[in-house]
Amino acid sequence: MYNENFDGKKTADTFENEITFGRNAVFQALQSDVTANALYVQSGALSGGIGKVLALAKEKKIVIKNVTAEKLTTMCQSTAHQGVALSASPVEYASLEDIISKENPFVIVLDGIEDPHNLGAIIRTAACAGADGVIIPKHRSASITGTVAKASAGAVSSIKIARVANIADTVEKLKARDIWCYCADMDGTSYDKFDFAGGLCLVLGSEGNGVSRLVKEKCDAVISIPMFGGVSSLNVSVAGGILMFACAKARNS
Repeated sequence: MYNENFDGKKTADTFENEITFGRNAVFQALQSDVTANALYVQSGALSGGIGKVLALAKEKKIVIKNVTAEKLTTMCQSTAHQGVALSASPVEYASLEDIISKENPFVIVLDGIEDPHNLGAIIRTAACAGADGVIIPKHRSASITGTVAKASAGAVSSIKIARVANIADTVEKLKARDIWCYCADMDGTSYDKFDFAGGLCLVLGSEGNGVSRLVKEKCDAVISIPMFGGVSSLNVSVAGGILMFACAKARNS
């Protein structure tokens, strides 16, 4: 997913056309309330899930254009388009208040996730675990791109995502709203010692450095996942999945 101005120059923060690619990601986007401009389909590509994508696009009266594989690759800036891409209005970021307005919200805060595949996987898991929203920083973090949308299997269209200027300040605001903030870190207390009741925020840190010192200090508690093998750490999206579903199970039991 990227933004494209009318002069064809790609920029990071403009709000013109945005491209979502990959069969599942496009299908999920079409099922949501996304404002689609056109569906681009590789000429002759009708196998796999493209048939149902075409059917849904026709049902929604979306313009369908046949293009070459090379055109799709250029449009998506990736060869992993699977023969289909959707030009649509960009994902609209929610506000912090949009995410925490309900009683006892379940919030995921990401402190500097830089790998778009990890970001997409975490967003997908957050949606599946029933989180009310995901909060990411505006700087030093991956943003919502086509790679993220594809890795999320379209979940970027079904869960609220907010961008904030400062994660540490955001944690303070959440705590002021009686939302308990748990930081995931290897030196924490085993997650099964907590009940995760009430308003809940789970903070996950970057792939290389984890949660920053200041954010960690501002959290109410530091939790960890017990390790039993010869490897001492997990990929952040895997660790996040374990903790998110532990929280979901506790909150729904």
